[in-house]
Amino acid sequence: MSDSRRGVLTLVATILGSTIVFLDATVVNVALPAISDDLDTGLADQQWVVEAYMLALVALLLVGGSLGDQFGRRRIFLIGLVGFGVTSALCAIAPDSGTLIAARAAQGLAGALLVPGSLAILASTFEGPARGKAVGTWTAWSGIATVIGPAGGGALIEALSWRAIFWINVPIIVFTIFLTLHAVEESSDPEADRAIDWVGILLSAAGLGGPVFALIEQPTKGWGDPMVFVPMVAGVLLFIAFVVWEARSRHPMLDLSLFRIRNFSVTNVETLLVYAGLYGSFFFITLFLQESIGYSPLGAGLATTPVSVILFVLSPRFGRIATDTGPRVPMCVGPIVGGIGLLLLMRADVGASYLTDILPGLIVFGLGLSATVAPLTATALDSVQERHVGIASGINNGVSRVAGLLAIAVLGAVIAGSFDSKIDERLAGQRLSPQAASSVEKAKQKPFGAANTGRLDQAEAERVDAAATDASEGSFQLGMVLAGALMVVGGVIAGIGLRNPERREAREVTRAATAADCGHCPPGEEGAAARREPAPVGETP
Repeated sequence: MSDSRRGVLTLVATILGSTIVFLDATVVNVALPAISDDLDTGLADQQWVVEAYMLALVALLLVGGSLGDQFGRRRIFLIGLVGFGVTSALCAIAPDSGTLIAARAAQGLAGALLVPGSLAILASTFEGPARGKAVGTWTAWSGIATVIGPAGGGALIEALSWRAIFWINVPIIVFTIFLTLHAVEESSDPEADRAIDWVGILLSAAGLGGPVFALIEQPTKGWGDPMVFVPMVAGVLLFIAFVVWEARSRHPMLDLSLFRIRNFSVTNVETLLVYAGLYGSFFFITLFLQESIGYSPLGAGLATTPVSVILFVLSPRFGRIATDTGPRVPMCVGPIVGGIGLLLLMRADVGASYLTDILPGLIVFGLGLSATVAPLTATALDSVQERHVGIASGINNGVSRVAGLLAIAVLGAVIAGSFDSKIDERLAGQRLSPQAASSVEKAKQKPFGAANTGRLDQAEAERVDAAATDASEGSFQLGMVLAGALMVVGGVIAGIGLRNPERREAREVTRAATAADCGHCPPGEEGAAARREPAPVGETP
């Protein structure tokens, strides 16, 4: 096989292997209402279907690349592919929500081997300008996939079942395994650090998992339940222990010394706030469109696609502007504009018109996000020395995912609590039959869903329906206020804290962030293409 043909097939294999990880991080949002109806789950289980995947992905993401350096990049990539295929099948056949959540967690662990592994393979296969072109192509195709992903997932759900979004992974995985075995050459780093920070991995997973579990379960159990306050307290203490361990470890997976750099610290604080608003808002927008307004899965996927299209088209242009003028202004103004877009969605109710009540907010949000994502990750990388680019990108990537993990849990708790209080307030003083009271309690488990009033008389059904509708609208609007506020605060912090670096003509942005970093896909991947030099072999993009 010629070198050029081998290079093309290797590029295709890495694109396919990483793209399925990006898509499964967010396309599942479109399927959540269908999953809820089929498996009879409430908001808490819907959150866990997403959070279990993200938590597992975050836990191994920073060390996924180093495993390939040690044991062989192709070998680890193949293990990730097989694992992702098997766990996708387990998700597809899950008989209940508990099994699905466990399979999603295992799927996230496999995904953590594929994302850094794909770029490590590209870095070892290509050299010089060819490497930059390969990374840019990888990013572009990832972006194209995320543009069509939600709508494609919605079409699969409508035509077949929510299970189809997992089954579709299997033939893609089988084809990618064939390509990898046929074209990808094995490589490793004989000088790679053999130490893996397993203690740090466990402490970070437990430190994040405890509070997430507590926040998701709190609306149904209350803060006084040991199943809530024990994981919350234990998780906070374990996360503190993780920070202490990383500060003292000889081989930390998180280099805390980088946070002494002003621009790096400010950029990651902004990343935390901006992506918290991004992930949190789109999780609940997708639910509200389907469960409250009545959109189909395909309709919900198409409704939010404009954000991806705007990001795909405009991000490179904003990246070049930031390179010419400095990142401070776009990283300040962009999140503020994006936050205003989310605040515009406060006008949405169950009778909302897409063209007048939803699309304008999404367009403004997409414009703000487009001005933010390219300079944000480029600044995180430019603020550190060249030898730290890989780990800096990995940290920024991890922070963005942690932001989503926490935002869905926190906003979920707030929205569920708001729904409970609003529906109780609306029905206060009204005598309800036992059947109506049961309907209200059931509605609290699924804040955006219609109350089940089939067994009630017409007058009582109308009262419960009206109360549930008002509570759903008010809770969604509160969620948009909080998500928008997070983004605005992120922009303000950037405006105050960032410093434009001295212009360096030698540094050129080959390809700024594309739609690989959008409302439908896992953020952070744009860092690999935000510079001429790709991330060092074995480091997370």
